[in-house]
Amino acid sequence: MIILINFYDLTIDDLAAHLVASGFKKFNATQIFEWVYAKSVFDFNQMTNIGKELKAYMSENFSLLDLTLKTKQQSQDGTQKFLFELSDGFSIESVLMLQDYGVSLCVTSQVGCNMGCSFCASGLKYKNRNLSVGELVMQVISSEKLSGQKITHIVVMGTGEPFDNYDNVIKFIKIVNDPKGLQIGQRHMTVSTCGIVPKIYDYADEPIRSNLAISLHAPNDELRTKIMKINKKYPLEDIIEACKVYFEKTSRRITFEYILLSGVNDSIELADQLSDLIRGLNAYVNLIPYNYVKEFGYERTDMKRAMMFYDRLIKRGINAILRKEQGGDIDAACGQLRMKSE
Repeated sequence: MIILINFYDLTIDDLAAHLVASGFKKFNATQIFEWVYAKSVFDFNQMTNIGKELKAYMSENFSLLDLTLKTKQQSQDGTQKFLFELSDGFSIESVLMLQDYGVSLCVTSQVGCNMGCSFCASGLKYKNRNLSVGELVMQVISSEKLSGQKITHIVVMGTGEPFDNYDNVIKFIKIVNDPKGLQIGQRHMTVSTCGIVPKIYDYADEPIRSNLAISLHAPNDELRTKIMKINKKYPLEDIIEACKVYFEKTSRRITFEYILLSGVNDSIELADQLSDLIRGLNAYVNLIPYNYVKEFGYERTDMKRAMMFYDRLIKRGINAILRKEQGGDIDAACGQLRMKSE
């Protein structure tokens, strides 16, 4: 039995190497990439400018499959959540959001998550495995087909820690950014990490300048360690130093994500600590309303207190926004993704 290569695992250079090794021309890779990604043709036999021999070779050696849809939910605000089944039976979720600036897809990077953040549903299941490059790309392709929407922005903020699947995530970004690929601009893609410091340094050296978001959620080590166990290994001092190096090398603004937990991290005193921690960095704070997860005991900060926290940051010279909630009614909001449909 021949095991087909997942076409979506390949960069254009990877495909060219396969083709040249089999006696075809390097430029054939560009032709095929354009058919799949620019023209949305997913049958090699319908690619009219490649020969019969190449069509047969591609059909016999490569697959262009969709992810299997288990359920699709739509929020009142237009957000769509897809529960996909992978080839080995595991399930993942992707979320499509309609924004003022375009259509954004929240992409999952792992089956489960080992980071164990105490407020996040994604960590309720330990990591089973990393997603392949193809499984990352297929989330975009399948979501576009199911929604009828062209994805313009990507946030790698779904289930899993992207920097714990670093190589595959970087290769995914290169494929969807490729001018012959999905042509999603590098500034339209954001990768979030809870603070795996060595990978922040690696990310600073990448040629593609996609955006970096740090899941911070507390401005001191004592509190952050209580709610995010990763802080034991990578404390705030190390994270901030890595962020400084990242900015020096890339000149790219950093986003600090901060979920507001009632009575936990939402005091004015902590707003002051947060201001002091990140002052001098080219950064802004994305304040996120907490989204209910039944397994945890946290509650959402009320709007009055959230605005007090926001106003304090602004008055102390920190750029900040209070994120608009999307998809909460279908458990598709920040911190609610998991691997099930119920």
